[in-house]
Amino acid sequence: MNEPIIEVKDVWFFYNAIPVLQDVNFTVRGGDFVALLGPNGGGKTTLLKLMLGLLKPERGAIRIFGQSPRESSHRIGYMPQHLHFNQSFPISVLDVVLMGRLRPSRAWSRYTQKDRTAAQQALERVEMGESANRRVGELSGGQQQRVFIARALVDEPEVLFLDEPTASVDSKHQTDLFDILKELNETVTIIVVSHDIGVVSSHIKSVACVNQQVFHHDHAEINEEMIELAYQCCPVDIVAHGLPHRVLQKHEEDE
Repeated sequence: MNEPIIEVKDVWFFYNAIPVLQDVNFTVRGGDFVALLGPNGGGKTTLLKLMLGLLKPERGAIRIFGQSPRESSHRIGYMPQHLHFNQSFPISVLDVVLMGRLRPSRAWSRYTQKDRTAAQQALERVEMGESANRRVGELSGGQQQRVFIARALVDEPEVLFLDEPTASVDSKHQTDLFDILKELNETVTIIVVSHDIGVVSSHIKSVACVNQQVFHHDHAEINEEMIELAYQCCPVDIVAHGLPHRVLQKHEEDE
């Protein structure tokens, strides 16, 4: 069995004295493909940012490859949830991916041929190699998401974090994107925040249900008990329609 590469121990985090995460214990092993599921406000993105070192826990500790998240940052790739840019700005797909090679120590240096080769290879991995010279603004939403994943991959990270990579993408592109992620998972450990339960259930290896606390399940099956742990105030129905889908029961209207 692969060794643990991410260890979250007894972590608490507060916003304005209100606990967002409480007593979180969570381990990710090398080669895993983990989906973080749960309701809005449950703490999924906060947990992701804590593991990235963008936030610091109030209590507890997080270690990645035996070091702090910041010390391990060169081994981590990250695609944030909101990537807003001017669609009319004349920047090429290749230039967007090259941004992933920037570091504070080389902020004013030119890109090398090695950088450009790495960027082209990252695009090939997400099946966007032929679009390297196109303007990003010309691409569909699903294609843009692939480009941003390539940017996160260009430094060849060992762990890839993605926050809602299929947000605002239609169902066809959601499935295509997770097919690519499943292939990438052959060489990269992946942690993804998602609301697309039906899509992720056929691609991931384990599930962490996040709702202030974390309930980690070291297998890919998403069942009713797991979803009820994550969506504690929302009963769940599990139905089949082609691929398995999981949906929340309709809430009764207030009297």
